Order: sequence, then C-alpha cells, then structure tokens
Amino acid sequence: MKKNENNHHKHAGKSDQEISRAENKKAKHDHHSHNGHGNEEKFHEHSSHSKTEHHHHDAHQSHGHDHNHMLDDFKRRFIFSLIITVPVLLLSPMIQSFIGFKIDFPGRGGVLFLLATFVFVYGGWPFLKGSAEEFSRKNPGMMTLIALAIIVAYVYSTLSTFILEGNNFFWELATLIDIMLLGHWIEMKSVMGASNALEKLVKMMPSEAHLIQKDGEVIDVPVSNLKKGDHVLVKPGEKIPVDGLIVKGHSAVNESMLTGESVPVEKQKEDSVIGGSINGEGALTIQVEKTGEDSYLSQVVSMVKEAQESKSRTQDLSNRAAKWLFYIALSAGILTLAIWLLFGYDFSYALERMVTVMVIACPHALGLAAPLVVARSTAIAANRGLLIRDRASFENARNIKLVVYDKTGTLTEGKFGVTEIITENGFEEDEVLMYASSLESQSEHPIAQGIVDEANKRNISIHDPEEFESITGKGLAGMVEGKRVRVVSPGYIKENGIPFQDKIYKTLSQQGKTVVFVLINNQLAGMIALADQIRETAKRAISRLKEMDIESMMLTGDNKQVAQWVAEQLQMDQVIAEVLPHEKADVIQQTKTEHRQIAMTGDGVNDAPALANADLGIAIGAGTDVAMETADVVLVRSNPEDVVSIIDLSGKTFRKMVQNLWWAAGYNIITIPLAAGILFPVGVVLSPAVGAILMSLSTVIVAINAQLLKE
Repeated sequence: MKKNENNHHKHAGKSDQEISRAENKKAKHDHHSHNGHGNEEKFHEHSSHSKTEHHHHDAHQSHGHDHNHMLDDFKRRFIFSLIITVPVLLLSPMIQSFIGFKIDFPGRGGVLFLLATFVFVYGGWPFLKGSAEEFSRKNPGMMTLIALAIIVAYVYSTLSTFILEGNNFFWELATLIDIMLLGHWIEMKSVMGASNALEKLVKMMPSEAHLIQKDGEVIDVPVSNLKKGDHVLVKPGEKIPVDGLIVKGHSAVNESMLTGESVPVEKQKEDSVIGGSINGEGALTIQVEKTGEDSYLSQVVSMVKEAQESKSRTQDLSNRAAKWLFYIALSAGILTLAIWLLFGYDFSYALERMVTVMVIACPHALGLAAPLVVARSTAIAANRGLLIRDRASFENARNIKLVVYDKTGTLTEGKFGVTEIITENGFEEDEVLMYASSLESQSEHPIAQGIVDEANKRNISIHDPEEFESITGKGLAGMVEGKRVRVVSPGYIKENGIPFQDKIYKTLSQQGKTVVFVLINNQLAGMIALADQIRETAKRAISRLKEMDIESMMLTGDNKQVAQWVAEQLQMDQVIAEVLPHEKADVIQQTKTEHRQIAMTGDGVNDAPALANADLGIAIGAGTDVAMETADVVLVRSNPEDVVSIIDLSGKTFRKMVQNLWWAAGYNIITIPLAAGILFPVGVVLSPAVGAILMSLSTVIVAINAQLLKE
C-alpha cells in the first residue's frame, strides 16, 4: 500500500497562544480551539511529515576546542616542569642537607637558577596570566595566591643566589608549580569544557537561502545578504532561514526546539515563521521581516551571552578559600618582616622569614584539595549519567530550593501517546484501535504515530488498508478488513450531525488532549484521546523533591490546558504556561529574588536563556546541542529523576571538599605562625625542611580523603 504523500495528519492546528505569540500573525475568523490545541477545521487533514531526526548527542563531544587546547597545555606544562624539577631538587642545598648527600660544582647556583627560571616562566605562566585576569576583575582567587607564592619565592631565591645571604626556595617554587599544574589538569580533565552555546545557536541558522528574484528566478544567496521585504523559497524539510511572513503555500512547521510547542504547527498565508525552525511537507514562499540582530534566534543568542557573562563571575569554594588565604599571606608576610626588623634583625633574615611565611601560605595541598574531590565526584556523576560542565554551579546545587522544569521533552516524552479510548455502540477498545491504527499506519504525523504505537504496545495486528484517501482538512478514510473506516476530527463529526458523548469530549479537551473520532461503516465506534506522554521518572522526581522540601515548577511555551493537566498528574507546586524564551528567562530572574537558589531543567533552544540564567542549568541529554552547551549539568539518560541525584551528590561533594580544605588550611594554621617565629622566644623556628614534611603529609591526607567520597 503506497503511503499518501500529500495528505496526512495536520496537527490540531495553532493554539490560541500560537496566535498571540507571533506579533504580525492575523488570526483567522474561523479559528476555534477545540481543546487548547487548535484549529478544528484544519485539525485532521493529513500531511506527509518527514520524521525530524532527533539530535541525540554524545555529550563528550561538547568539549569545546578551547577546553581541549587548555587541557593539553596544562598537561604539557606539568610534564616538562616535573622533568626539570628533578635536577632542581637534587641541586638544592636544603634538600641535599635534609636527605644527607652533596652535589657541588662551580656554577651550581647559576645552573639551579636557570632550571628554576624555566619552571617559573614555563610552568608558572598560566598562574601569572590568571592572576592578572583576577586582579583586573578585582576578585583574587587561586591563581593570585599561587602567583604571589611563586613570585615571592623566585625573586627571593634569585636574590639569595646572587646578592643576599640566605637559603633559596627554588625547590619549593618548582614543587608548588608542579602540584598546582597537576591539580588544574586533573580538574579540567574531569569537568567538561567551556560552553559553545553561542556557536551552536548560530549554527542553527542556514547559511544560504533561496532568493526569489523579481523575474521569478530562484538563486541561492548568503542569508546575510537578505533584506527586509525580500521573498525566499523554503523547500520541504529545509530549515527556515529568517523570521518572516508566509506569502504563499502552507505546511506544518516544527518549532518545538525553538518555542516549546509539542507538535508541528500548521502554517499558511499571512502566518509568521521563525528562522531556525524546520519546514514540513509543503513549499513556502516567505517575505523577510527580520534579519541579523533583530531575528528571534539572535535575540536568544544575546540573552544567553548576557546570562553567561553574569554567571561567570561566581567563584567555586576553593577559589573563595584561596581569596582569603591571599589576604592572610600578604598581611602575615608584611607583618613578619616588620616585626623581625623591629626586633633588630638584619633585613636578609627578616626577608627570609617573610618569604617562608608567604610561600607556606600557599599550601600544595590546597592545589589538590578541590581537584581530587572534583575528579572523584565527576567520575561518580558520570556513572550515574550526569555530565558536569560547570563546577561552581554544581557545588552550589546543594542549596537548590526550587526546581523549574520545561514540559515538552523534559517532563513529557515529546511525542503523542493514547491516554483514553472511549467506545460507543458496543465496539471494543482493541477493535476500535485496530481499525484506527490500520488507517493511521499510512501517516507519519505524531498523532498517527501515537495511535500506531498504542496498537503495537497492545500487540494488536495492523492491517494494510485496501483503500485509502484523505478527507481534506478533516481526516482519513479507507477500507480495512472489508469495512469502511474513517478517523476524523471533531469538526467533521459536528458538521455531519453525528451524535457523540459531548460531556466526555469536553472534559478531555479541557485537559489539553487531542481527540479523534473513529467511524466504522458510518457508525461512531469511539473517541481516541491523545496527549504528550508523561515520563514515569518525572512522577518519581517530583515526589522525591517534595520529600527533600524542594518546590517544583513547570515553565512551558505550550498552552495552559495541556500544562495544567500535566502538572496535576505530577502534583507540581506551580505552573506557568504560554511563555516565550525571553519570558522564561525573566521568570527565572524574578523567581530568583523569592528563592535563594533555582535549578532549571530543559531541552530546547527556547530553554537556553533560562538555563543560562538559573543558578543551576540542567539539560536533558536527548535535547538540542544548544541547551546542552548552555547547561551546567547534562542528564545523559534524559531522566528528570537525575535532578535529585545532582542535588544529593552536590551536598556530598561539598562536604568532602570542605573537609579537604580544612586539612589543607590546617597546615597553614599551624605553620604560618611557626614560620613567622611566634615560638622564637622558646627557641622554635619552623625550618623550610620541616615545613616541606608537613606539606607532604597534608597533601597525602587530602588525596586519601578525596577517594573516600562514596557513590
């Protein structure tokens, strides 16, 4: 049986919201929403829908090019610095006296200086550069603390080698740089790269368009060359290149990833279309309305950019700890120098005390305290199907008080499923489904697919129709197993005066469900109600959030009736429907003032600005690349329940990180006063060698403690 290529299902038309959504769209006088989904007159006309490929994305590919480059850079710098550190240690007098061996030759100090200079410049460069960036933001953190320690150690050691008397700290400088490079490399390797959301958004737009010239000839031109008022041709299955108005043709347009509308939207003359959405089966001639920065997608780009810039200013825990240690190191160092000079000691000795304090204030353990926990928690997360992209946001997930979910594709499957079959005139459910699915098997429309899927689920045989035709704008008709079967819209039923259970139909419509009627041999056999299928995991997720005293909210571009029905099934706390992408971001911003921390979960381009604005943006793995690139965490398994896992793991990770930072800082708390000489009156001054032993012990404890983080 050949599939009808021109007339399959047309979706239940444009929702009321769809009309209000487009600024320049004219509502048709015959528009009547039978169920919140739309235009009854056009509801069941069949149109061939090429199945849009769902862009499954291996999230590992979303590592940015820059991120990989930086990762390789840190690894290379670590390896080379480590190799050069070996001779630095062997040539350092302090290490020689500590271990009890001696290597000496003319110019040893000069060789040591050159080797240490290589480590300082090559290995220390990322920290020196990073500290300059932190200073420019007036927000010192880990980079500034490391830079302070290595600059002080290098300058003092150089002076003590060539000018002043005293011990050099080249060995301390080299080992500190090695461990900090290692820590940063471990952390970057475990956490996914910087976001390429903007790049992905731009890629959604076609680079070329089919421009219709005045003489009717069609030529391909770059989209950037289009001007307002130009006419472009969009062929079936192509992406629409610009925001515009249809001047000729009709088609179903898939806008789900842009607007959140759960099924393709019928478009005809004078309807508006959005650049980046996917045309269905019909050819369209579009008049260009908005280009460049005025276009819908460009506005989404700028919203995401603004949100990301404001978010990048947040600091993670180890950076906040480093910020305080920087101020402590600076103050303690200056105070130490002043006090020793005040007690009449020579400048050289006072300077050595100051340098010892400032170098010790940047503990090696601090460089590994957070990265080792991050690496461990990232591995645990990956086992659970959670890919962490932004560490600071993940750390703060433990404070989430409200989880906001998009509906389509997040709480729901994003595809139609049968919810009820209401039989009439003595027909059985399976019988009605068999006849309907046999006819619908000739269509690829989501409604048809939902009916066929239900038949397959119930192991009902689907028969090839002997005859098949479309009833323009109303549905399908054909012969199945010798019986005349029609699957039609409510409009067809009303026009033909066929009696049906109006009360049940209205109840289903108010729940936002799409209803089709099945006639067998001109007798009404029943109604089939369909809706976007709710994920089973969504029910468990909302239930578990309630147990944790965390509120849930649905934020969707879909219409109110559908949203309300889904929210009631899931027992969610709040519902906000019929919102545009920029309105989603606004809702997140407003709600953030009421709640301390908000997580947003979504899968489409329309969710990107909201994901970027939320304290924690969570992307569903089966969604668009744009949503995934904008998010802080990606759920590989597309399971809403994994949001609970993120919050739980975040709490455990944070507690382990705090423990590690206390171990690292504990080393400081003990050694800074001793290095400064607080016990000098009783003859105790911390030597750099003893400081090195304590440092090593602290680093080992931190490493072991990080591994104790359990799933």
